[in-house]
Formats: sequence, C-alpha cells, structure tokens
Amino acid sequence: MHPFTLQEIQCFDAVVREGGFQAAASALNRSHTAVFAAIAKLETNLGVTLLDRSGYRVGLTEAGRSFHRKAQALLGEMEALRVHARQLTMGEETHLHVVLGDTCPLHNGLQLLDGFFAGFPNTRLDLHFETIGGPSERLFENEADLILHWIDKSDPRLEWIDLGTISFVPLVAPGFLPFTSSRLITPEQMRGLTQCVIRDTARNIAKPSFYVVEGAPQCTVADHAMKKEVVLRGMAWGHLPHFMVEAELRDGRLLPITGRHFPGMDIELVAARRRDRPHGPVANRLWDYIQAHSQFADKPR
Repeated sequence: MHPFTLQEIQCFDAVVREGGFQAAASALNRSHTAVFAAIAKLETNLGVTLLDRSGYRVGLTEAGRSFHRKAQALLGEMEALRVHARQLTMGEETHLHVVLGDTCPLHNGLQLLDGFFAGFPNTRLDLHFETIGGPSERLFENEADLILHWIDKSDPRLEWIDLGTISFVPLVAPGFLPFTSSRLITPEQMRGLTQCVIRDTARNIAKPSFYVVEGAPQCTVADHAMKKEVVLRGMAWGHLPHFMVEAELRDGRLLPITGRHFPGMDIELVAARRRDRPHGPVANRLWDYIQAHSQFADKPR
C-alpha cells in the first residue's frame, strides 16, 4: 500500500455524499477529471476498489463502506483541528451576542450573564429576547453566539449544557370555565374558549405549536409576562411556566386544568452554541463559566 493524501480522501467522501463524480466536483469546486483521477489514484495506492461503478449511480463496495467510515472520522478530526486553529488566531471579542429564549427564567439568565460579563468589561454583551423557534433560528443564521432555550438535541451542529427542566402548566382564572373543572377536560370543551399563545419570533423556519387547540379563538402576545396578565384577568387560558405562577397557584388566583388531555409539558432548558463554527476566547470562557455555575430547575407540576 502506498501513501494517500487528504485531498484524495476529501474527493472520495464527496463522491459518496453527492452520489457521483460530477456532483462531487461541483461541491468541491474542482473539475470532474480531477475528482475522477483522485479517486483512481486513491484506489491504486490502497490496492482495493472502493467504488462500484457498474450501476447508474456510483455506489460503495464492501471495502469502500468500511474505508468510508474511517475516512469520515478522519475528516471530522481535521475539521475540528481547523476550527481550533481559527480559535487560536482570534483575539478577545468586542461583542458577544446572546439570546434569552422565552423558556429561560429571566432572573436566573440575567444573573448568570451579569456574573460573567462583570469580569470582561472590554467585551460588550448584546442581549436579545426571542420566542419559540426564534433563538435557534438566530443561532443558525449566525446572529447569536449563544442561546439559553430549548433545542433539537439530535442536531449534530449543536453542542449544549443542560441547565434544568422547566415545567409548563395549563391554567385558567377562577370562573373562566363555563363548566365544572376536572382532569378529563377535553380539547372539544376548550375549543370555544380563547387561548392565549406566544408569538413565534422565527422568521423562516417551520413554527412548532405546543398544545394549541385547533380552531379555538386566540389571543397572541409577545411574552409570558403579558400572557400571565391576560390569563389572570380571565381573558383567556394558556400554558405558563411553573416558576412564574407559584404565588398565584398557592393563593388560588390561577387554577391548573392539568389532566389526561392537557398534561402540561416539561422543557429541557439548555445553553447552546454551534459546534461547527469557531468561538473566540471570551465565548469559550463564558461556556466554561456556564458549565461551572448554572443550574436552573423548576418545581414539578
């Protein structure tokens, strides 16, 4: 077996990912001939056939599948090394963009950030508030360095620090329901009643909905503080984080309608950032600070 190059491995990976030589050449911004020659040289140097060229689409041989698994690990390490190298060349940031999501307890989030940025007066905190899908969208559009919110943990582009669980409770004001409250209240019973929902600040991504009763009249608000006031006044019903309504639940100003059809929900609150982009020294120190100091936890319903 003769030595092979990283460039040959990259061409091989691109052919596998793109499903053909021409598509791989376009993805790599190289000529079809150059990619074809790189793969041929790689196979010759290895002494094994990696690609099955007998069909309409290029496929992997058994040896090719095994080799590609190892190649992916190598390419992943190379990308991590490139990111690390870029980090080493970055000076201290003048700004860090942080987004607090609507599921983050405001007091805890601000206390955490204040505790850190007090020690870095030369780095300005640009703080923003976003709801539902907005924080993740800001992160993926490179408009945020860090978010405190929930994420899709299956997304390989993200890394996160678990902060705790936030419980959301379905609530009404006394006298709001025109029927007797029970744990068997159905969506059909609630459909004629106004539901208060948070306005999603995401601009371009699909917008998830959490326990929204289809067909029910809606009152849309910007944040949970306004939502709480609307529900307290008996203008609508809705889900609110437990940490915001503990006093109102104790003194009976708000009543839970938790039950079979409205079980409430638990949200995993995290600090999240992009795994696939470099972070400067202050951003990395903030990450370490959060790991060492943060623990948000809501009380169970």
